[in-house]
Order: sequence, then C-alpha cells, then structure tokens
Amino acid sequence: MAQMKEDEIQGAVKNAIEAAIDYVDTSIREDRERAQKYFDGAVDLSHEEGRSKVVSTKVRDVVRGAKPGLMRVFLNNDKFVEFIPKGVEDVANAEQATAYTHWVFDKVGGYNVLSNAIHDSLVKKVGIVKVWWNNSTIAESHTYENLSDDEVEMLVSDDEVEIIEHSQELTMEMDEMGMEVSRNVHSMLISHKYEEGEMLVEGIPPEEFFIDGSAKSIDDAYIVCHKAEKRAGDLVAMGFDQDVIDGLVGEDDNSENEGEEKLLRFGESVDSTDEEINDPSMRSIIVTEAYLKIDIEGDTFC
Repeated sequence: MAQMKEDEIQGAVKNAIEAAIDYVDTSIREDRERAQKYFDGAVDLSHEEGRSKVVSTKVRDVVRGAKPGLMRVFLNNDKFVEFIPKGVEDVANAEQATAYTHWVFDKVGGYNVLSNAIHDSLVKKVGIVKVWWNNSTIAESHTYENLSDDEVEMLVSDDEVEIIEHSQELTMEMDEMGMEVSRNVHSMLISHKYEEGEMLVEGIPPEEFFIDGSAKSIDDAYIVCHKAEKRAGDLVAMGFDQDVIDGLVGEDDNSENEGEEKLLRFGESVDSTDEEINDPSMRSIIVTEAYLKIDIEGDTFC
C-alpha cells in the first residue's frame, strides 16, 4: 500500500469521528438521557386529573446510597495507591512514586474527580477520567545592569533568550596594573522561555466522549475522541495561531442530541450571554481530540 496523503488522512479521521458520534447518538445517548431524567425525578408516565403527582426518586436514592461505599473502596486508607518494590534496591523509588501519586491526586482535586466519575458510571453507565501530561512554555522577564561584553555574550548564547531592551555605554576604570582602560557596560531586559510540564487529570462528561461501536475497551478501539467546547481566547493561550482561530466558525456545531444531553446535565447555565457573544475571545469553538489507529505509511498501524 502507498503512503497516505494528508488529505486522505484527514478524510479517514473525519469519517471515523462521524461514525463514532453516530454510534453514540443512535445506540447509547437515548438511554443516558432517560437515566438522567429518572435521576432528576422526571417520569415518562402521565397522571390522571385529580390524582397525586408525587414521584418516587428511587434512582437518585440508589445512586446516593451506593456512592459512599464505592468511594471507600478507593479512599479507605492513607495509601489508596501503593507501589510495591520488586527488590531491596527498589524500596526508595517505590516510596517516592507512592508519595508523588498521592501528591498529584490531591493537587488535581482527585476526590472530586473520582466522585464525579463514580456518579457518571452509576447514572450513565460509564465514568470517564482523562489523564495527560501538559507541556507549556513559560516566559519570564529579567533585568540586568552593569554587564560586561563577555557576560552579555554568555547570556544571549541561550536560544531561549530574547532581548527586549538593550543599552550600552563606554566607561573608564582602572585595571589590575593601575592603568586606566575603557569598558563597555550593558543594561538589558530579556525574556527567557522554558518548557514546564505537569500531569493533569480531568473528569470528562460522558456526552463529550465518543468511541467506535466495535470496541470492547479503549485499548482495542479503532478511534477514541473527546469533543468539547473551547473559548477562542483559551485556544490562543494553548498555543494555537490567532489567525487560524479567527478563521474558524464560532457557531456551536453540537448536534441536537448532544445539546439535549448537555442541557440535562447543566441546565440553562449552558446558554451564552450577550456579553460572551460580543467578546471575540469568548466565542465557542468545538474542538475534537481524536486518537486513531491508522496505517499512514502503508505497512503497519500507528
């Protein structure tokens, strides 16, 4: 097989995403919406005039009754995750890995993430937690004064250093031999950029998660994707080109079904306000992050 071209790859990804969304819309979404309505105390049955309208919230009661016990399975002691060393030489590393895992869990609000995932799994049959390593570029400004030529050369030799302001003047001073010599004195304002990474953990609403219909698990899925609304300003802050973002249509391209399920979860708060619409940085843009098994080289999956 020949190597796939870029437009062929984009077409394959688009088709796979549409197929996964169609599968969820036709086979899963209706059950999830019904489950959410039952949890909220809504019913499909009508009532007779003059009869009681009282509704039993059995679904909500069962979910709230089961949830604390499931939470205790994971959080019933101080070491809900523990790395076991294979030998004596691994003890220190195992203890460090255990401590780091608990630190990250607390840092990302792990209790709430786990609580939300268990809640979704009880109501919607699946709870999604997304874990990833986020790399970001940090820029810091530094001011220097009274720098020599050698110090300036050493400072700007770093590719990550950008000179914002620079001035120099010629001064006279005495050397170690008592001779008066001239020396360049530099003042600089620089920007130093460096990469910083951190582990992020986020609970994903089930209505934002899509998978192909033939998958038994995420590991053997043909495609897995996360489709969510992002603000234009947030996308620029994430590193996307401003011109590209400005060229995207800012309309909400959620299907009617997706909007219904989201409305059931969040209520009227999902509606945009006039202030948001008038602010270009607050435009809603649908972003789909997809992971697809595809043979672009024509010889093996990647």
